[in-house]
Amino acid sequence: MGEISVRMGFPSVLGELIGGVLVGSSVLGLLIFQGGTSGEELLPLAESSQLIQFLERTTGVSGEAVAEVFSAQSEIINILSELGVIILLFEIGLESDLGELIRVGPQAAVVALIGVVVPFVGGTLGLIYLFDIPSIPAIFAGAALTATSIGITARVLAEMRQLSSPEGQVIIGAAVLDDVLGIIILAVVAGLARTGEVVISDIAWIAFSAVAFLVGSIVVGRLLSPYLVSLIDNLKTRGNPLIPGLIIAFVLSYVAQVIQLEAILGAFAAGLILGETQKRGEFEEQVRPLSDLFTPIFFVCVGAKTNLAVLDPRIPANQEGLIIAAFLIVVAMLGKLAAGLGAFGKPGINKLAIGVGMIPRGEVGLVFAGVGAASGVLSDSLGVSIIVMVIVTTFVAPLWLRGVFSRPEDSQDSEQASSAAEGIPEDDADPAPDLLLTEQLALQEGDAEMPSLADLQQEVVTQDAAAFGRSAKGTSVLEPAEEG
Repeated sequence: MGEISVRMGFPSVLGELIGGVLVGSSVLGLLIFQGGTSGEELLPLAESSQLIQFLERTTGVSGEAVAEVFSAQSEIINILSELGVIILLFEIGLESDLGELIRVGPQAAVVALIGVVVPFVGGTLGLIYLFDIPSIPAIFAGAALTATSIGITARVLAEMRQLSSPEGQVIIGAAVLDDVLGIIILAVVAGLARTGEVVISDIAWIAFSAVAFLVGSIVVGRLLSPYLVSLIDNLKTRGNPLIPGLIIAFVLSYVAQVIQLEAILGAFAAGLILGETQKRGEFEEQVRPLSDLFTPIFFVCVGAKTNLAVLDPRIPANQEGLIIAAFLIVVAMLGKLAAGLGAFGKPGINKLAIGVGMIPRGEVGLVFAGVGAASGVLSDSLGVSIIVMVIVTTFVAPLWLRGVFSRPEDSQDSEQASSAAEGIPEDDADPAPDLLLTEQLALQEGDAEMPSLADLQQEVVTQDAAAFGRSAKGTSVLEPAEEG
């Protein structure tokens, strides 16, 4: 399903999610999770699994044995799922550029902040006061509206030669900040789920703990990173540097959980630390196969645990769930469109395009849904509503973005406006970096890979540096670098 999704122009995570729905309890019933059920209640649930039924028919095992097999199956898959999300956050941390967090400038920072605050506040208050949902589930659902998955937007922008436009630069920069803010918010709301009540002092303490842990890990990690790199260089065993990197990720994940934060925050911090070392490229290359293996298990499990029956419009009790799903979709889109209004300082910039580019939620939104479901905070209807929101925003955003930049001359106009604003002669505008990115992002037969945010940001910086060189030399044109 992931391959089909990619060939249709959508991220593979969407296919993995839909595949999970198909094999889960909502459709085929191949994967059923016990969800804390035990004892006599476990057998009927186990027998609803098509795989367990097949095992019972072909082997003739007793009901108790069926229940034990079912319980073991659920536990193993859940462990693999948790491992997948830890590796995913470790990889996201590796791909995030700490230096870029400083260089993104006030425009991207304002866009990211508005894109987090508006949907979070709007979604949370709306769920509490319009639908009478308890505060903690409402906060969790509101937090799920904050994240942005920029991979699909980056590919569309590159195909349209808009990635190095003012709009593209703001979107990519804001995405980096969005990732960090989203992970911190997830750690805070997951901490609230453990306490079971909303107390301002608790919220402040959890938020402080999350920020302090992240900043402290980064500071200590940067101080120790030279010694770590030296140690890795002297290792003679196989698995270098991946195994030392994973050990650091697991240790920080454990520390985060010990201090009542989410384990994935520790994995993310480990990725940020190791991403600042000269081994970054090796870490990314070696962790990618592991991520390709385990991360889909997490998304398939999220889909398999989704009970679409709670959105059946033929059942009167489900009507509120449908309305909640529609409400979350509207707030998710309007919140990011409002973020586009935060782009300032560049006359003629397309604020609508920036807002639309921030709409997709993708895998980050599903992490919220998965963590919320695992903690028992989200009801079936609210959990499914979040997943529906993720699917709709992931489908709609690329189509809408192409509509915003529908005219062929838009690309040239945007690049000319950007060059004029920086004093660069119009004839010197070089589309080569965008063409290179288009080649990188194009889907190929076989093993197609999406470049990291840091790669995309570096391409933009490269183009800016080349443009500055042209400007400094007047009308002369610098010799293009040879491509390797």
